Amino acid sequence: MDRTDWHILGELQADARLSINELGRRVSLSAPSTGDRVRRLQDSGVVTGYHAHVDPASVGRSVRAFVRMQCYGPTCVLRDPAVAAWPEVLTMHRVTGVDCTVMLVAVDDITAFQALLDRLADYGRPESSMVLEDVVAWAPVRPL
Repeated sequence: MDRTDWHILGELQADARLSINELGRRVSLSAPSTGDRVRRLQDSGVVTGYHAHVDPASVGRSVRAFVRMQCYGPTCVLRDPAVAAWPEVLTMHRVTGVDCTVMLVAVDDITAFQALLDRLADYGRPESSMVLEDVVAWAPVRPL
């Protein structure tokens, strides 16, 4: 990864809808060279996809929480791939420490949140922390 690759990544993270021509102009490369670099970043797994950021509250999911799971063995939530596909689960991470999993979930209301916790209780002990405010909702990956 050189400075130009980082510049390309910065521009794409700011606006993934940029055309190759516009991206090339911003990083001072020709369109073919820019396209080659972008393809190389994709092929090497640096760029893993392009997507839209959606505000859960704007689509009716105003209750968000981090749910930590303490489970182990055959009933562990990590052993059931269906859980990761539940529409309420936005992110799911295997972690170290007392908890085995941390998830970010989004639901319509407290009643739906209680129902989700009840479903998760089949896998172990859920603990939750409600999201009050996004201080840093997302940040681009930049060179250290």
